[in-house]
Amino acid sequence: MKSLVWFAFIVFAGAKVAGQQGPTPGPEVPPSPPPGYSYERDNRRDPFLNLVYRGTDARPSAVRGSRPEGVPGILVEEVVVRGILQTKAGWIAMIGLPNGRTYTVRPGDRLMDGTVRAITAQAIVLMQEVNDPLSLEKQREVRKFLRGEVK
Repeated sequence: MKSLVWFAFIVFAGAKVAGQQGPTPGPEVPPSPPPGYSYERDNRRDPFLNLVYRGTDARPSAVRGSRPEGVPGILVEEVVVRGILQTKAGWIAMIGLPNGRTYTVRPGDRLMDGTVRAITAQAIVLMQEVNDPLSLEKQREVRKFLRGEVK
């Protein structure tokens, strides 16, 4: 029994000594650059640029403020095709918005971030302006179909 008590005491004391450390170090100071150092960009991207809002999500600054009423205040991503009509003058599309309003558009009509390029029996072709400084393309073609996406 005594040997068991001594064994437990030695194990406990050894664990306590092993858990002790020397004095805790102070806050780490980052190393300073060597004298004469300068950062060269060499066509690399800015590491502090927010990459979340790239491509179609990068909205024009006018969207943040008040929008114009009607078709000029609609974003391309908000367009939902409700119907397409053929008239003597050509094709007309009925587009709906998430707020329930419906508008009619013709080829050449201007939207907030694009234009209506063409209207066919199955879809509307929109040219969206890409407002992304890192993108090589400044416009992209977006097709909104009447009955789901047809490939």
